[in-house]
Amino acid sequence: MTDQQRKFVIRPARPEDAALLEDLLMRTYEGTWMPEMTAERDRQFRASGKTAEYVRTRGNLFMVCEIDGAPAGMADWENDFIWALHVHPARQGQGVGGALLAWMEAAIRDAGFERARLETDSFNKRSRQFYGKHGYAEIDTYPDEEWDSGFTTILLQKRLAA
Repeated sequence: MTDQQRKFVIRPARPEDAALLEDLLMRTYEGTWMPEMTAERDRQFRASGKTAEYVRTRGNLFMVCEIDGAPAGMADWENDFIWALHVHPARQGQGVGGALLAWMEAAIRDAGFERARLETDSFNKRSRQFYGKHGYAEIDTYPDEEWDSGFTTILLQKRLAA
């Protein structure tokens, strides 16, 4: 474990985290999805309020990874499915994603599931490499209906050790 990983605190999200979590999600959107969007689709997404709604409806279920008291990443899962794993761009490459992923996998396993599943988009090479490095296999593809943009979704799965 590195000195940086020792500074990680993974905890449930708190109501006062909402604005910071919305900012984190928008920053990862801007660095990952926005470059793949048309200007019109980006405008529509920003006007939709989806990010604020997501934090409002599921934020109480998020796990937050803090470094020195500041949110560095967030994760959301349900049953055996990982809905989201986002790391602040300034904290990417520092082990935050790996720490959150390991935490979620342990929670999923402790809940009695033998596998973890998640989705990413075909254009997201960084995400695909990250999950591949952590033992996830790409098992299916289908049209991405969430973004209404012609993206292809990739379903990934990992068997969890007992």
